[in-house]
Amino acid sequence: MQPQEIAQANLERHIRQNPYPERGLVVGRSSAQDAWLMIYWIMGRSESSRNRKFVAEGGSLRTEPVNARLLYDPSLIIYEAMLELPGLYLVSNGAQTRALYVGLQAGQTFDSVIAHWEREPDAPNYTPRISAMLDLRSEPGALTLSLLKANPANPDLTDRFTFRPAPPPPGLGVGLTTYQGDGNPLPAFCGDPLLLPCSGSANDLLDVYWDALDAQNRIALVVKWIPTRGGPSEIIIRNRDGNQ
Repeated sequence: MQPQEIAQANLERHIRQNPYPERGLVVGRSSAQDAWLMIYWIMGRSESSRNRKFVAEGGSLRTEPVNARLLYDPSLIIYEAMLELPGLYLVSNGAQTRALYVGLQAGQTFDSVIAHWEREPDAPNYTPRISAMLDLRSEPGALTLSLLKANPANPDLTDRFTFRPAPPPPGLGVGLTTYQGDGNPLPAFCGDPLLLPCSGSANDLLDVYWDALDAQNRIALVVKWIPTRGGPSEIIIRNRDGNQ
């Protein structure tokens, strides 16, 4: 199979035919513009999880409650999902986004910051933490992805996986999700980052990934457009409640 065929097959198998990959991120290259792309989504089945939306401010993205009166435990569901520093672009599924931002700003490395984090403390699922950094301070750019998940023999321990894939060609990206699919407890993502499609414009991809996510469980999706050599980014959002 050709890379585009593999990417499309992964989209079909792991996202379209999967009712609950839950949160997911993709970092790739646009086929329509001279740009990088970051895609991030959230899903949920509980009332608390579904009581969320994405809000963007410049190049930053955060989750917010749709109805603040229904928010009873924000610790794992309200966070900054995207932040950026000059030439550095971050995306993650939790509070580690802010920690990475602060640490990198202070001269630490991605690895040294992530070393202090564990999988989420939400037994029995122990949701993995997924994070990615796009470094455009020198060409052709560099990708780092991290997966922190519970050790299968002892969930009190965290297994740590760091990936540094080569920059993908235009139209392709690499991604992680928190779960492999539905289950009780939910099975954590396993294996290497998935090759996934990034063909078309940012608006095209917003439609492609939104349509691929389970209609009952999808909550919000964002596509971030980043100039190839760095600089100000642009964010487009789709929220299930209709707010942008």
